[in-house]
Amino acid sequence: MVPEAQIEKTHIVLIPSYNPGPIVYETVASARRCWPHVWVVVDGSTDGTGEGLAERARTDAGLKVIQLSANVGKGAAILCGLEAAATVGVTHVLTMDADGQHPADLIATFMDASAANPGHMILGKPRFDSSAPLLRVRGRRISNALADLETLWIGIGDSLFGFRVYPVAPLLAIMRQQRWMRGFDFDPEAVVRLAWRGVRPLNITAPVRYLSAEQGGTSHFNYWRDNLVLSWMHARLLIGCLLRLPWLIRRRLS
Repeated sequence: MVPEAQIEKTHIVLIPSYNPGPIVYETVASARRCWPHVWVVVDGSTDGTGEGLAERARTDAGLKVIQLSANVGKGAAILCGLEAAATVGVTHVLTMDADGQHPADLIATFMDASAANPGHMILGKPRFDSSAPLLRVRGRRISNALADLETLWIGIGDSLFGFRVYPVAPLLAIMRQQRWMRGFDFDPEAVVRLAWRGVRPLNITAPVRYLSAEQGGTSHFNYWRDNLVLSWMHARLLIGCLLRLPWLIRRRLS
């Protein structure tokens, strides 16, 4: 087993945040209770939470806040965090959303799995409760089926769930080589391209909750716009899979 002190030096929590409302303070506080190093990339937020987080970081050495001047998209915000993390020796990041959907109490479990399997991506496999919109639950099955096809069924449990641990070096290499993966399409494209690169998935079931507006929940999901983005992304990935097919088949057989 990797010593806890060593994991804490190489693994951080990375939270991209865009206009999440006050719920982000609870999310960050929960993450900080469960892990000593939490970084938040404020993606051009205009709701005052960037300033609020920066104020908290002044009295919390374990919290780092990176503020972007404009909204660049989830993937681009994560890339900014990856670049900064790599410069200080961080090898793995656990990404989680700012809106309170993800289970902070499982951070250590995911980090331990990553430390024991450093060449893997540790993917959360969501367990939905009654708060989950049925349309969202059913719709993600299409993305998951396409991700399975694009990776020749390597074992991606869920392509869209953003609670996961990435190895920094291969993810940075992939993102530096092409201009995609900068927006809402980051999560599914990241796992497919990492799988193509030989990074195997390890799935851990994790609960997900959808907060109502009364509970402080926020969502920037737009059904038509974001599904068009995902459709275009999967079209690209299917073409990429076909171009790599002989090589992918040889690797799967081996």
